[in-house]
Amino acid sequence: MKIETLKDAFTKVFGEEKEMKVFFSPGRVNLIGEHIDYNGGCVFPAAITYGTYAIVSPREDQKVRLYSGNFEDRGIIEFDLSDLSHTEDEHWSVYVKGVMVQFKEAGFNIPTGFDAYVFGTIPNGSGLSSSASLELLVSQILKELHGYEISMVDMVKLSQKAENSYVGVNCGIMDQFAIGMGKKDYAIKLNTNDLSYEYAQANLGDNSILIMNTNKKRELADSKYNERREECDKALELLQTQADIKFLCDLTVAEFEKVAHVLTDEVLYRRAKHAVTENERVKLAIDVLSNGDLKEFGQLLNQSHTSLRDDYEVTGKELDTIVELACAQEGVLGARMTGAGFGGCAIALVQNDAVEAVKSAIAKGYKEVIGYDADLYVATIGDGTKTLA
Repeated sequence: MKIETLKDAFTKVFGEEKEMKVFFSPGRVNLIGEHIDYNGGCVFPAAITYGTYAIVSPREDQKVRLYSGNFEDRGIIEFDLSDLSHTEDEHWSVYVKGVMVQFKEAGFNIPTGFDAYVFGTIPNGSGLSSSASLELLVSQILKELHGYEISMVDMVKLSQKAENSYVGVNCGIMDQFAIGMGKKDYAIKLNTNDLSYEYAQANLGDNSILIMNTNKKRELADSKYNERREECDKALELLQTQADIKFLCDLTVAEFEKVAHVLTDEVLYRRAKHAVTENERVKLAIDVLSNGDLKEFGQLLNQSHTSLRDDYEVTGKELDTIVELACAQEGVLGARMTGAGFGGCAIALVQNDAVEAVKSAIAKGYKEVIGYDADLYVATIGDGTKTLA
């Protein structure tokens, strides 16, 4: 994305400005470890080079004016810092307001507003975390404009809180953490129980991560995401009568099988089983990847998708179709859905010399089964949220 093109777009919308700052916040792809970041599990995400850009000019009054190159029909969205309450037509600005509310509640004074031209290269509703990307983008803008002394980890926490308490999506912290703390060529082994983390080189050998966007849109707040969290909470409550645990992922697979008899509701059993087994898969995946065993890593991706499909029930026809098509292709080591599910994206680990043939076969097969096109592109692992200029 050319910065000069974005600056020109800013000028067309807002007119000439004295000062412009440039910001970027990536999307993320989770290599493995899905729907366990709110169950105290380990996850293995990475920031990608697709993301959200902002050209920002500070104002001297308390107005905030926003314009998205992705939603041009919305025009300029304007509000005042003195009133950050919900409105009926706020659309994507809900994430901007939500972050500002959390900064204020954390004791940060926001004395003046800004004009911002925002443009994202993450497909909206794709499952690559466009919302968390925007939240960290706003956090970085506020820090830069007002000189706050705040760490990236604390901005990650405030961004997650904005999504939980203002937007109303009961998400875990993985998306915001991966986006804020991303590092080029590295994935992050994150323990969501205590936020301890370490970087692990994403050594994929002669393979690439193929992102497969089903183009089935899904809005997290309207999906069954919160319902799954409630089911996990119910399962945890029952298991806590048998084991001294704080999260489902505190249990190993063997420990889970010893106490699972209290989960007489089959649905609750399957939800908890996914959380526990997925957590084990993450730990195995990090080990085999560090040893260069890409074949075994691919098998773990396949097992993850099966669990998300059968035990957690968050896939659906589109995701299952695209994963099955990928796994049927020569040169694909493994594939699975990534993100919250119910649409959005899947990933496949593909040998570099087979990428184009695999893309062609998946595109053809998906269109035949689903009736519309999927978008297919190779992901590059990049840095986290930052000020560019």
